[in-house]
Amino acid sequence: MNTKLYIKDLPSNLDLGKEIAIDTETMGLKSNRDRLCLIQIADKNGNVSILRIEKNQTEAPNLSSVLEDKNILKIFHFARFDVGALYRTLNVITQSIYCTKIASKIARTYSQNHGLKALVKEALEIDISKDQQSSYWGTEKLSENQIAYAATDVIYLHRLRNHLNSILVREDRFDIFERTCDFLPIRCKLDCSGWEDQDIFSH
Repeated sequence: MNTKLYIKDLPSNLDLGKEIAIDTETMGLKSNRDRLCLIQIADKNGNVSILRIEKNQTEAPNLSSVLEDKNILKIFHFARFDVGALYRTLNVITQSIYCTKIASKIARTYSQNHGLKALVKEALEIDISKDQQSSYWGTEKLSENQIAYAATDVIYLHRLRNHLNSILVREDRFDIFERTCDFLPIRCKLDCSGWEDQDIFSH
């Protein structure tokens, strides 16, 4: 695994390919309160780009161009949170989303555990550490353990997508999953506009 750290934005000439895995790290788990600190991106070859977002930063043009590109598939785990954090901070609507958490909930109806650690263990027989999950991501100097943890959160998502796709297709659930992902940008805009806790489809 090759990991590189960038500050404020990705290089304009960085070629990530047509399928990338993305995760974010924030100060906490409330995206309307806790600022975005880090964005991790892994390409299909295992190269990981880690982008540190500075306090009060509101734009990252090169990153936004990648996120808005409909020809680049973005694989997330719990996309609703990450896409919302990116929208709140950088005012960018991510396109072409694949969420492994949603895929798991639609495909793996035999389980109630849809966390990344459990999925990687079941699908890939790999134990990943979540020790750095509660960490101060706003620091100006990331530790080696933080960088390693951040990279781990994205490097398995490509393989996890393949595993979940095989179940979705076998159980005739891929179409409804795909349409759910298509709705995610709107769901995130609703969250950011004050409807995060309200079921707008209820009576």
